[in-house]
Amino acid sequence: MPLNSIVNGITRTIETATDVVTSPFSEPVIRLGVTGLSRAGKTVFITSLVANLMDRGRMPQFVPAANGAILSAYLQPQPDDTVPRFPFEDHLSKVTSKTPSWPEGTRRTSELRLSLRVRSSGLLAGVSGPRTIHLDIVDYPGEWLLDLALLDKTYAQWSAETLDRMNYRKSADGFRNTLDQFDATAEFQETALGALSASFADYLEAARQEGYSDLTPGRFLLPGDLEGSPVLTFAPLPDDAPQGRGTYWRECERRFEAYKKQVVKPFFQEHFARIDRQIVLVDVLGAIHNGPRAVEDLRTAMADILSAFRPGRNAWLSRILGGKRVEKILFAATKADHLHHSQHAKLTAITAALLRDAKDRADFAGAETQAMSIAALRATTEDTVDHKGTELDVVRGTLENGRQAAFYPGALPDDPAHLMGPARDRAEQWLDEDYGIMNFSPAPLTLKAGDGPPHIRLDRAAQFLFGDRL
Repeated sequence: MPLNSIVNGITRTIETATDVVTSPFSEPVIRLGVTGLSRAGKTVFITSLVANLMDRGRMPQFVPAANGAILSAYLQPQPDDTVPRFPFEDHLSKVTSKTPSWPEGTRRTSELRLSLRVRSSGLLAGVSGPRTIHLDIVDYPGEWLLDLALLDKTYAQWSAETLDRMNYRKSADGFRNTLDQFDATAEFQETALGALSASFADYLEAARQEGYSDLTPGRFLLPGDLEGSPVLTFAPLPDDAPQGRGTYWRECERRFEAYKKQVVKPFFQEHFARIDRQIVLVDVLGAIHNGPRAVEDLRTAMADILSAFRPGRNAWLSRILGGKRVEKILFAATKADHLHHSQHAKLTAITAALLRDAKDRADFAGAETQAMSIAALRATTEDTVDHKGTELDVVRGTLENGRQAAFYPGALPDDPAHLMGPARDRAEQWLDEDYGIMNFSPAPLTLKAGDGPPHIRLDRAAQFLFGDRL
């Protein structure tokens, strides 16, 4: 090992140790990761969370706000000059304008620092004034999150799993036809592989539109500057394809490994592995609407994703030694405002069952976990209507076409097993119930001074995630 590498390693260790030892007398930092899959509402969650931490009138279950411990909250430049700033002001103006609209979803990594001036407590209260705690919120595309599960997989494993999933997806018909006509025995040609890779990318986009979650590699959906590069030009091949030198299999395998090394690992090391607290946003209602196979796909995707976390307690000694762990993970089913509150407990129970495999892994490793149903920005009101002599609990809101509508999505089961069973069996549809969804637009807001945007349980989510650190 070169001497400068050894010196740099020792220096980083000393710097880390110094940061930990002096942290009680400096300004602590909480790094909150906001992750989830497409359409789970990450952008809206961050926007509403920050707005409600700055104006805390709607945060009664967030203890530091309720007891007056937070004296003020203000935005500051984020510490990493190489990471784009989360455009909080732009997103907030969209959802609070006279004609509100949803902000665009996450397409790249971004960060936002919110500094909280907090009244000291405990032994330091009598000898020190208020202290500043920084909340660094890290946002990144859910499509990239899926790739973390690839780190422990070979190209052969990923190909077999991907091709197996295609057997249950209509969106895969086009790629399967292309693959059937593809001559894997021929000598590798860039043009032919490019066409196969493009067909595979089209399949991933179609599968996403169809409501599926497990869509790797995620950068095929959001390629950015990597579009057209060899590292994004490969596809899954069956294991009976020729695997010798100069074959398509060997070249795809090489590019798959390059993708993990040059794209996934740097992202993991630079952003994901430094998280203290984590919220995983999940569109459970959307998966239920799309059927048992979409629910099972979401279950397996989240189990794979959580395997990439390093959950556990952030003991001071383990931090000095570089063994940082995620301390708390919240699994949040979003869009709870699409249900009457009488069904929220059922949605939470389904979320806990859906994520049982992933949650058990985190619990076993020592991280504190919880499932919750939330709506970061409430877009509906509740009502009860008469339907053929039966009273139905509904929600009312404005649809994307501007029309007002009352919506009843169907009765969620009391026992989550009634959904999990057909999902694991890969049934084509639910036997007893059809579950609907509607795309509501944000409602026009009239906010009182000191109030943030209306929400459902955002204060409880904040309390679980970082209330103890304030």
